[in-house]
Amino acid sequence: MSRIGKSPITVPSSVTIDLTPGQIKVSGPNGQLERSVPEGIIFEQEGDVLTVSRIDDAREHRSLHGLMRTLVANMVTGVTTGFTKELEIVGVGYRCAAKGADALELALGYSHPVFVNAPAGITFEVPAPTRIIVKGIDKEQVGQVAADIRRLRKPEPYKGKGVRYAGEQILRKAGKAAK
Repeated sequence: MSRIGKSPITVPSSVTIDLTPGQIKVSGPNGQLERSVPEGIIFEQEGDVLTVSRIDDAREHRSLHGLMRTLVANMVTGVTTGFTKELEIVGVGYRCAAKGADALELALGYSHPVFVNAPAGITFEVPAPTRIIVKGIDKEQVGQVAADIRRLRKPEPYKGKGVRYAGEQILRKAGKAAK
């Protein structure tokens, strides 16, 4: 039995869950998320507790049991508090500027500025010219947008210049040895 899959999900009173065959919708104060449910995974709600079970011990159902429980728990967290991902920009002349709540202009050492538009449901905050905060209710989407921004200029191993996650440790290499 999946240890993660059998732990129940506590549902706050401000969240409503709509269970239909093959679909789950979670609505809360921050918005609404929905996801398709694969066959063989069963959701049951009793009061403020949501439990996940599977119909049998087939390999496919065992592998999806814990995954679906975690995805739905992330949906509940997203519609109540939301998710954030922080990025840091390191390098001389590297900076970012907000163009509204849904666009960024990045100077990353290229001959031109790089513009990033936020997809629906994602907002950007720039508290400092070298910090970016990506916010949203979908954990998967927040992580993907942050990864796409990081991919624009990955941290290089010699000086550490580039876009990195907040608190990320970059493995540094020694440069050329002097004679």
